[in-house]
Parts: sequence; C-alpha cells; structure tokens
Amino acid sequence: MTTSQTVLITGANRGIGLEYVRQYAQEGKTVYATVRDMAQAVELQSLAANYARIHLLALDIADISAIQALARELSDVSIDILISNAGAYPPSRFGKTDPQTWLQTFQINTLTTYYLAEAFLPHLQRSDQAKLIAMTSKMGSMTDNSSGGEYIYRSTKTALNMVVKSLSLDLQPFNIIVAALHPGWVRTDMGGPNGLIDTKTSVAGLRKVIAGLDRAQSGEFIAYDGKLVPW
Repeated sequence: MTTSQTVLITGANRGIGLEYVRQYAQEGKTVYATVRDMAQAVELQSLAANYARIHLLALDIADISAIQALARELSDVSIDILISNAGAYPPSRFGKTDPQTWLQTFQINTLTTYYLAEAFLPHLQRSDQAKLIAMTSKMGSMTDNSSGGEYIYRSTKTALNMVVKSLSLDLQPFNIIVAALHPGWVRTDMGGPNGLIDTKTSVAGLRKVIAGLDRAQSGEFIAYDGKLVPW
C-alpha cells in the first residue's frame, strides 16, 4: 500500500466525492477535500475528525478566481491525483430548458476541469506519476444516446470529454495522465434512488481504474468497471 500519495478531490461533501475521500483516507493517502458550503458538509466533517490525513477546504468550483486562490494556498503541495468531481444535473427536456441554467452548468461541469488543470499544473508536475481525473458520464456519449432529452447535462458532459481529450495531449509533455471516468448509474442525490450500484462499489472500481492508468490510456473515456465507453 502506497501511503505517500496526495489526492485533491472537488465536490467532496456527498455521494461519489465523499466516498472517494473515505476510501482514499482508508488506503492511507493524504486527501484534500473541497466543498462549496462547509456548513452543509456534516458527514465529511465527521469523517475528517477520524482521519488526520483529511484536509477540508472551502471552494466554490464555479469561481475561477477561487480555484486560482486555492492553488496559491496549496503552492507547496505535491498532488499525485486530482479528481474533478463536482458537478450539477439540472433536469431539462425539449421545450423546457433555461438558458441561464445551461450556461451555469457549463461553468460547473465543463470549464472547471480545465481551470483546475491550469491552476494546479505546478502541483501535478511535482509528482512522478500525476493523474488528472474528470468525472464525466455515459450520458455525455453521443454514441450511447438513444433516448434524447437531458440537453443541459448531456451537452456539458460531452464538452467535458473534449476538454479531457485536449488536456491529455497538452499535458503529455509534463507526463501527466488525463482520463474521463464514468462512475456507473450510482444511487446518489444526483443519480437518484434507482441507480444500479452504490457509491462504495462505484468508487472501489474507479480507484482500481485510476491506479492502473498508464500513459497509453491518457485521453480515454473509461467506466468504473474498466471498460471503454464509446464517444
């Protein structure tokens, strides 16, 4: 078990983000966990109270200047795994989409991964095995879309996938592996109660995928079970 690695996780107050924090802390990694509203992160704070290696940080992921400020705050930290997990899923269908919500969701689901990569590049460069992970969704797959609808969420995740692909090429000279991961249909506040798997199963699979990523897989779209997802 590697105990010296450091992981930065956004959107860590619930669901998949919270489970990432739990499992990586149990594995012995140092975890920096960000949340927008610390007062609402009761379960995360309880978890952090049991692990000295968990560090809680307030961050509004939609605020680019806040991302940059956090990078400066952590200027001396080497990051081995950066997981861009925070996201939003506003319902939408044909004839029922709000343009302002659409733009705000692009900010959260798409732009933030790019600006995290830009701001935390120096931190990732200090690692000899850095990995930048964007949590995406099969709902962003054009090939897989057979039901339509959900215009806002689908389009922002499809755009995120393209950001990941470009980052995988632009960060190649820095030996940083970049991947877009699909967590499966998980029973969370976002995924709903009918999800096929729980967060523990999803994150256990995702961690296995992340641990096994090599440079040949940089830029790929991969599910929690290790299978490639069609674009």
